[in-house]
Order: sequence, then C-alpha cells, then structure tokens
Amino acid sequence: MKVAASGVNRADLSQIAGRYPPPPGEPEILGLEISGTRVDSGEEVCALLAGGGHAEYVAAPRGQVFPRPAGVDAVSAAGIPEAFLTAFVNLVCEGGLASGGRALVHAGASGVGLAVIRTARYLGASAAATTRSAAKLEAIRSAGAEIAIDSTAESFAEAVEGRWGRNAVDVVLDPVGAATLADDLRVLAPLGRVVFLATLSGASAALDLSALMGKRARLIGSMLRSRPREEKARLIARFRDEILPGFSSGVLSVAIDSVFPAERAAEAFSRMAANANTGKILLRWGEAPAPG
Repeated sequence: MKVAASGVNRADLSQIAGRYPPPPGEPEILGLEISGTRVDSGEEVCALLAGGGHAEYVAAPRGQVFPRPAGVDAVSAAGIPEAFLTAFVNLVCEGGLASGGRALVHAGASGVGLAVIRTARYLGASAAATTRSAAKLEAIRSAGAEIAIDSTAESFAEAVEGRWGRNAVDVVLDPVGAATLADDLRVLAPLGRVVFLATLSGASAALDLSALMGKRARLIGSMLRSRPREEKARLIARFRDEILPGFSSGVLSVAIDSVFPAERAAEAFSRMAANANTGKILLRWGEAPAPG
C-alpha cells in the first residue's frame, strides 16, 4: 500500500525506548496503523500493523486490511485501526460490554481513550473517563462521556460512585496499572472486568483478593500487537461488521489532535511524549491532503 497517513501511538515511544520490540518476524520500523491505497487495485484502505507503518509504502497481511469508510478522508482514516480496534477488542471481546452497560476508561483524552468513549456510546453503553489535565475534560465530555474526571483534583472512585452509585462499572479499560488497580476494583460491578492495556504507573501492585473474589470479578491483560495474525484477522472481520458502519453513517469519527508532515515526525513524537495531545496525532505522507 502507498501510505497516505500513519497514526502515532504511545507504543512507538516505548519501542524507541527499547521497552516494546516488535513481535518476531515483524518489521522493526515504527508505526502500527495506516491509511492508504492498495498498489494492485487502487482500493482506498486502512490497515492494522505490527510495525512498518511510518513509511511511504507498507505491506500487511490481507486479514489486517479493511476498506476506508465512505465519508472519511484519507488522513483522518489513519486514526481508525489501532485506536478503534483497541476500543472494540477490549470493550466487547475481552470486556463483554453490551448495550445498557457502563464502562470506565483511564487516560480518556488520548486517541484510544476518546475512541473508547465513542465506541461505548455507539454500542448503547454509558462511559466515564479520567484525565490528569483539567483542560482536557471538555474533549472527554464532547466525545460522549457521562462522567469526566480530573483525577488530579478528585478521586475517580468517589466521582463515579457519586454519579452512578456503588459497584456500578461493568468494564474498566486501564492503561495506568498499579496506581489505579485498587479503585478499579472498588467501582467494579459484580462479575465486572478490568482490562489492563499498559502499565504507565508501574506493573507491580498489591491486590485485595477478597474484593476480587467477593465481586467474582476478572482481571484481564490485553495486547493487540502481539496477537497472531490469524486472530487479528478474525477480530478485524468482526470490527468491519459491528463498528466500521458507524464511520460511514457519520456516528463515529476520529478525534484528531494534530497532523504533521512526515519530515516533522520528531515533533509529533515529542508532542505525545509531553502528553500534550488530545486525540490522535497523525503523520501525513506524500501529497495526501489535510483532513477536513
């Protein structure tokens, strides 16, 4: 595929730092998602990758390529694969979220966080989200969160309980890790699930097993990049059927923070490293027009 745009992800920063190597046999070039054009057919597509996306051309397994939704421009579409597949896989396939359910996501103003909120709402569920920046609360509300929490100013558990009551959250998506585990369990409903996506605050934490057992809850570790290609193909087939139509109808959209030309990629990575972004940071390649 000739790449129109690629999405910047925190995984890129982890790989640069030497903490997140690509799976065996996958490219060492950075980049986990792209939009572009198939060279053989001219079809406008998006692709989920295990590496190699920040480049002018990329190859991907057929099962990880899907059509660019009608009405979504070529650059904005690069923000769909990693963020929205992460949202779908962990809310639905891992978390079992259904219409009428309630989800909580930490780092809610990130590209993934905003995708989680929008996906939950699309599924007919309610969403709560945390951020460590008061300036990002409005973006969380605009995405559809019923509860937007500045976790530097108040306890997220108390904020959730004040609005939804105790033991009210069916699924928690948590990229924070150690610092939030105890209160994740506190707000969780019976039979609820906490899905860990990363360990930004550390990987080792004390666990109250009695709380876990009392709620018959589940703690789930989840990574998308390391899954076998066959499993990714099955997940993407479901995503095409269950989520992708939301983009064509205009109900779902990508929250874009900024778009950088490829030659300014270092600025894009620095912006993410500084936690300055609200939504997706994208790199534009070649002559792809700006979004909008």
